[in-house]
Amino acid sequence: MEIRKFIAIDINQIVSLFYETVHSVNKRDYSEEQLAAWAPKDKEMLTLKAWEVSMSQNITYVAEISRKIVGFADMTKQGHLDRLYVHKDFQGQGIASAVVGTLEFEASKLGLVEVDTEASITAKPFFERQGYEVIQRQAVERSGVELVNFKMVKKLLL
Repeated sequence: MEIRKFIAIDINQIVSLFYETVHSVNKRDYSEEQLAAWAPKDKEMLTLKAWEVSMSQNITYVAEISRKIVGFADMTKQGHLDRLYVHKDFQGQGIASAVVGTLEFEASKLGLVEVDTEASITAKPFFERQGYEVIQRQAVERSGVELVNFKMVKKLLL
């Protein structure tokens, strides 16, 4: 596995991975209605454009195996871990840990003392294993549908 910085031509693979992962991995914790609100297929072109801009501005890394993107994560320069997704066929192989570790190292280099995220029900146990603590349970609204997630924070060692 190779961890490398995001480049704009990655965006199609990334958005495809996002949709596939949400609709397969997250279905154990969210209803079909919630999944459709979270990752609506009819908005894929809008997602491509918006994500390419934000991921170019954020600190973004992808994980590749044999030139295929199998995971990605991005973080703002203020330490908000925005997105973390691992391909549905590559779950549980240390990919998320490697990408998040890379972002946390970058956060430390920026002098940040903590990283925060909003973790899905599905991702919450992963983040807890990485040393993140739940600050609060949240209900967010997407297209009129309520989704539960968790505001989580990890203190970084300087």
